[in-house]
Amino acid sequence: MKIGLYFGTFNPIHTGHLIIANHMAEYSDLEQVWMVVTPHNPFKKKNTLLDNHHRFEMVYQATKDYDKLSVSDIEFNLPQPSYTINTLTYLFEKHPNHEFSLIMGEDNLKGFHKWKNNDIILKNHDLYVYPRISEGKTEAQLKNHPKIHRIDAPVVEISSTFIRQAIRDGKNCKPLLSEPVAHYIDIMNFYK
Repeated sequence: MKIGLYFGTFNPIHTGHLIIANHMAEYSDLEQVWMVVTPHNPFKKKNTLLDNHHRFEMVYQATKDYDKLSVSDIEFNLPQPSYTINTLTYLFEKHPNHEFSLIMGEDNLKGFHKWKNNDIILKNHDLYVYPRISEGKTEAQLKNHPKIHRIDAPVVEISSTFIRQAIRDGKNCKPLLSEPVAHYIDIMNFYK
């Protein structure tokens, strides 16, 4: 089975994440998309993250009604900080009959050369890239690479940072969240 891995802190998961994940599941050759909740991104500050189980629960609530989307806590028990190469190695050992690909925004592709063992990742895994409005150039060797598939997904510029700030400011940002996630944030009194 061909699985797309969509990594994120999902702090919180929002409709933009769902639009991209569902588009990849429906309009590419990926059979499923696993939303991998990362405990700690090496490029992000950890102190703003909700606990792992709360972010996992929000992604579960957001994806439970989608047949081709699911949530994964695979990185919760791996050494921290999480490096994609380690997660991919672990997943391949655990699921040798699956083919794992990465889903990322064009902005992340531009920084892909900084990833640990990026050459090994690209040798063994396909990358499914969705468009983002961003500055900067993609490395020349990645422009027409046969393992990189650019998917004409909707451009969604919603950020979890914006949502957290909006909640702190007392703004209504429910249209940016799925109903179960908005409800969970509300009853747990998160981001205030």
